[in-house]
Amino acid sequence: MSHRLNINPPSLWPSRGYPMHHAVVEPEGRRVHLTGQVAWDAQGRVIGADDAEAQTHAALDNIERILAALGGTLDDVVSLTTFFTHDGDRQAISRARQARLKPDFGPAATGVRVAGLWSPDLLVELTAIAVIPPERFKTP
Repeated sequence: MSHRLNINPPSLWPSRGYPMHHAVVEPEGRRVHLTGQVAWDAQGRVIGADDAEAQTHAALDNIERILAALGGTLDDVVSLTTFFTHDGDRQAISRARQARLKPDFGPAATGVRVAGLWSPDLLVELTAIAVIPPERFKTP
């Protein structure tokens, strides 16, 4: 079984303990591309209106549920793009990510400030790519 390889060249800026890496070499496994996840519950209601930290946790919960249905975990995420609508929410988003993603398993990451998301009540959207090892992958 091959393991993921995290790349952080010393010639680049340090992650400062943030759960991300400059590059992640995918391990063997089933690559899973997730639709952008937002803070919607199972009925499509917004969780954490006006609270970017709560919305980031809710989006990560949704990612975690999808991956669990396939035998995966958040540790299997190799790439994560964060779309956010307000510059002032960066610290709240960071707190949620640091609480949920382990530094050793942090993905390659990108953050993009956008003018808006699907609904004006949504502040954060997360798009993930995960690689689930073959021995854990299951078809739901």
